[in-house]
Amino acid sequence: MAKFLAPWLFLVQTLVVVAKSRAKVPAVIVFGDSSVDSGNNNFYPTIARSNFAPYGKDFPGGQATGRFCNGRIPPDMISEALGLKPTVPAYLDPMYKISDFAVGVCFASAGTGFDNATSDVAGVIPLWKEVEYYKEYQKKLKAYLGERKAKIILSEALYLISIGTNDFLENYYTFPTRRSQFTVEQFQDFIIGLAENFVKTIYALGARRMSLTGVPPMGCLPLERATNIMEDHACMEEYNNVGLEYNGKLKGLVAKLNRELPGIDVVFADAYNLLLQLIKKPSVYGFEEAQTGCCGTGRFEMSFLCDSHSPFTCQDANKYVFWDAFHPSEKTNQLITDHLLKTSLAKFI
Repeated sequence: MAKFLAPWLFLVQTLVVVAKSRAKVPAVIVFGDSSVDSGNNNFYPTIARSNFAPYGKDFPGGQATGRFCNGRIPPDMISEALGLKPTVPAYLDPMYKISDFAVGVCFASAGTGFDNATSDVAGVIPLWKEVEYYKEYQKKLKAYLGERKAKIILSEALYLISIGTNDFLENYYTFPTRRSQFTVEQFQDFIIGLAENFVKTIYALGARRMSLTGVPPMGCLPLERATNIMEDHACMEEYNNVGLEYNGKLKGLVAKLNRELPGIDVVFADAYNLLLQLIKKPSVYGFEEAQTGCCGTGRFEMSFLCDSHSPFTCQDANKYVFWDAFHPSEKTNQLITDHLLKTSLAKFI
C-alpha cells in the first residue's frame, strides 16, 4: 500500500510547492505618508524630513534614512516576511537603480494625504504625484525586464497604501478651509471618495493586490495628548471616534471595490485596536512609556524638532510605544506588522 501511496504523496507535495510559488509576492510597492515613507522627502523641497540623528539610530548601520522612526518601518518588515529584501527603498533616492526597485519601491511622502490640500501644508509630494512617479517606474521596469515580465510583477505585487491621518490632523482640524466646507462626517466621505478614485487609478494601471490601511487612534498620539490640557493630557476621544468611524467607512469601501472591480484583491489593514492596547496597557507588551515619545521630551517633537542634542531623548526606544510625538517606535512597528501578517496580509504570504 505504501508503495502506491508514495507517488501520490509526492504529487501532492509538488502541487503544494507550485501553489506556494504562484502565491509568492514578487515585489512590494508603497504609496502613502510618513507611516511608510522610506526617504522620498529627503529629495523634495520640504521641511518634513527625518534624515538626521537621532532618527535611524537603531536602523542597520545607525543610518538616518528619512524614515520617521528609530529603525525600520512596516513596509520593510513586510517585504522581509515575504522573502524579499529587508528594506524597501525610496524611489527618489539616487543611490538606488531600477534593479533595486524591481522587488520593492516606495513612493510615499511624509505629510501627504488623499486630499491635495493636505500635501500643501508642508509642501510635500501630493498623492497624484506619487502616481506619476509610479507611471515613470512602470516604464523603467518594462525597459529593464521586458513588457511581459514587468506586467506580471506589477499585477502580482503587493501594494501597501497607508495614508489618511494627515488629512484629519494636519488639515481638517488645523486649518479652517475644509471645516467651513464639510462637517467631519462629510469630510470622511470626501476622503473615502478620494481613496476610491486613487485605487481605481492604480487598478487601471495594472495593480491588483492591495492593502488599504486604516488610521490609528489619532487622539492618543503624544502630540494630541500634549495639547489636550483641559483633560489632563488624556487621549482626545473625539479624534479616536472619528478615526473609528472613518475606518468603518474604509472597510466598506474595500468590500465595494472587491465586488465591483474584476480581478482585484483588496484587504483592509486594521491596527487601530492593537495600537490602542499598546497605549492603554504598555507593560503587557514590554513597554514602559506610552504617553510621550522617545525623542526629545516626546510631547511635541518630530522632524527637525527631534534634535540629536536634546538631553531628553531616551536611550532605549524599545521601552517606548512612540518614537517621536507622532510616529511609532520600531518595536511598535514590528508588533503591528506581525499582527497584520497574521490577519489581513496572511493571504499574500
